[in-house]
Amino acid sequence: MEPIAALRELPTRGLADVLGIQIVELTRERVVATMPVDERTRQPFGILHGGASVALAETVASLGAIMNVDLQRFMAVGLEINANHLRAMQEGVVTATALPIHTGRTTQVWEVRIADESGRLVCMSRCTLAIVPRRESI
Repeated sequence: MEPIAALRELPTRGLADVLGIQIVELTRERVVATMPVDERTRQPFGILHGGASVALAETVASLGAIMNVDLQRFMAVGLEINANHLRAMQEGVVTATALPIHTGRTTQVWEVRIADESGRLVCMSRCTLAIVPRRESI
């Protein structure tokens, strides 16, 4: 399987699949994904769970990071993430857009903006990833 095809399949495993995250765009300079606001992603008071937003942010940042490394030799793992939750949502779809701030040899930093269907900012996140040697190849 070619590397880009393998990357496109990664989000369909585990938490991203459970949350309904769908990759819309996947390049070295930009990653875009959507996530529904539904029973899987809402907290008990009926609004988008902050943890779901953070999971979406780390998913797109991680995918962007691994687009910028040799996957046969390295992988990207979350080192730090922060998030400011700016707008509550009860239903609909959010779209996360990740852009690189720094793509270094051992760390990467990605900015992630999560917006509602009208383009209003719901969450702003910054994710730092460590680039570490792989223990096995893909």
